Amino acid sequence: MPSFDVVSEVNLHEVSNAVDQANREVSTRFDFKGSGAQFELREGAIELQAESEFQLEQMLDILQTKLAKRGVDILSLDVQKAEVSGKQARQAVKLKQGIDSTLAKTLVKQVKDSKLKVQASIQGDKVRVSGNKRDDLQAVIALLRKAECSQPLQYENFRD
Repeated sequence: MPSFDVVSEVNLHEVSNAVDQANREVSTRFDFKGSGAQFELREGAIELQAESEFQLEQMLDILQTKLAKRGVDILSLDVQKAEVSGKQARQAVKLKQGIDSTLAKTLVKQVKDSKLKVQASIQGDKVRVSGNKRDDLQAVIALLRKAECSQPLQYENFRD
């Protein structure tokens, strides 16, 4: 029975490369000289450190452009509130990995409302769609691409 999986994953290798490029740019920019501004990649999050909230905003813009150039979708970023204390400002940017249960339920509902002869089921942090015809599965992919989601979706393991 033909099937495919709907997932939401971020290429961590490309994120690491983008963070390295952003660190290089911050270290060479004149307005960041001697400020100790830096990016740090930790488990599922990027931490920004600078002297002021204004510098954090500039650093976030640099990070987003570097990620976009590396092919990482900006929708997969969850920007947290900046914490300012004294001469140090920090901000965390979490990476959205996997499909959470509320988004998975809305995706399954959209597939069922489309009246296509396919079955959609939630399996952990992914949604599996299976059906008898390959054309129906391709129609579901087209339907989900048009739908507006809070994070980027990828379609993998397309099997005949």
